[in-house]
Amino acid sequence: MTSHDNANTSANASASASASNDANATAFGVSIDAMLEDLRTLVEIESPSRDLDALAASAEAVATVIENRLGGQAVLNVNEGGTHVHWVAGGESRVLILGHHDTVFPLGTLARRPFAVADGRATGPGVFDMLGGLVQAIHGLAALDERDRSGVEILVTADEEVGSFSSRALIEERARACGAVLVFEGAADGGALKNARKGCGAFQVSIAGRASHAGLEPEAGVNALVEAAHQVLDIAALSRPELGTTVTPTVASAGTLENVVPAEATVVVDVRVESAAEKERVEAAFAALTPHVDGSRITVEGSIARPPMPTSAAVELLALAQQLKPGIEAVAVGGGSDGNLTAAVGVPTLDGLGAVGGGAHADHEYVVIDAMAERARLAAGLVKAIKHAPRG
Repeated sequence: MTSHDNANTSANASASASASNDANATAFGVSIDAMLEDLRTLVEIESPSRDLDALAASAEAVATVIENRLGGQAVLNVNEGGTHVHWVAGGESRVLILGHHDTVFPLGTLARRPFAVADGRATGPGVFDMLGGLVQAIHGLAALDERDRSGVEILVTADEEVGSFSSRALIEERARACGAVLVFEGAADGGALKNARKGCGAFQVSIAGRASHAGLEPEAGVNALVEAAHQVLDIAALSRPELGTTVTPTVASAGTLENVVPAEATVVVDVRVESAAEKERVEAAFAALTPHVDGSRITVEGSIARPPMPTSAAVELLALAQQLKPGIEAVAVGGGSDGNLTAAVGVPTLDGLGAVGGGAHADHEYVVIDAMAERARLAAGLVKAIKHAPRG
C-alpha cells in the first residue's frame, strides 16, 4: 500500500450546464460544472479491467479527485487485480461509500467515443457505470462540513467488472467495520434505487474427446462437439424462471478443422439466482454433470461467486432514503455488484445510489445532468441520517 500525495492537477475545460442546473446546484452547495469537470477527468483516463497500468493511472486520478474535494490522503492498495483506492475521513467508522473505477471498455474506446456534454446528457465510456456515481458521492460529501463527514470511508475498487476477486476481502472487512454500505452503481430506470440483486456467477464446462479423421475413421474418435451439444441442453434445462433462476450458455468453442473429429470443446455459462437455495441447487447440478458420449470426459470450473442480495439487506437504509426523498422507488435487478458481497456478510446495504442515466456497457451510455445535484444531495443526506441513527 502507498499513500497518494495530495496534488493539484490542471483543470480540464468544464462543460456548461443549464441555468436551472446552476440554481439547483448552488442551493445545495455543489457545482454542476465542477462535477462535470471531475467526471471528464475520470472518463478520459481509460480503465479497462485487468489492464494493470491503465488501472493504476485511473486510481491515481480517482485519488486526486477525492483529495482535492475532501482533503486528507487516499491510500492506493495495489494487488494482482489492480489498484484500489481507500479514503478515510477519520473518527468512528459508520458509513462505507462503495464503488469501482474499472470499466468494460478496451483501450481506444475513448478515441471513438470521447467524453461529451450535449442535450442535457454527459456521455463517454464509463460515465454511467459508474464514474458518474463516484463523482456525485464525492461532491455530496464535500458539501458537508468536516464533522458530518467524520466516520465516512470511500472504497473504489479496480476489479468489480471481473468478479472482485482481489478486492473482496477488503470490501468485506471495511463493510463490517463501518456497519452500513452505500453503493453508487447507476440508478435503475427512472432513478429508482436497487434494494435487491440476483446472485451471479459463471461456469466453464471443458470436454475432452479424441481426434480422428472425419472421413476415414470417424468411429475411432470421440466427438467433443457432440458431447458439448448434449451438455448445452442439460445445462439450459437447469433454469427455473419461476424462481428467478436463469442458466444461460453464452460462449462455446470446439474443433480445429472440418475433416477432424473434435477432441476438445468448451461451454461458458452465465448463471443468475435469487435465493441461497437456488445457488446451492445450481452449483450441485454443475458438479454432477455426466458425459453422454462414450469416452468423453468433463471438467467443470466456476461458481456463483456473488451471492444474492435480498431485500432484507436494504430495509433500514431504504427507509432513510425515502424519508429524505419521499416517493423514490426501489427495485430488484438481475445484475450483480459489490453490494452482493456486503449484504452477504450481514451489513445493511443500499445500491443504485449513483447516476441517473442508462446504457451500461453499451455505446449509448449516458448520465442525466439535471439529476446530478439531486443525487449528490441524497448521498449527503443519507450519510448524515446514518450517523445520527442509533448503531445497532
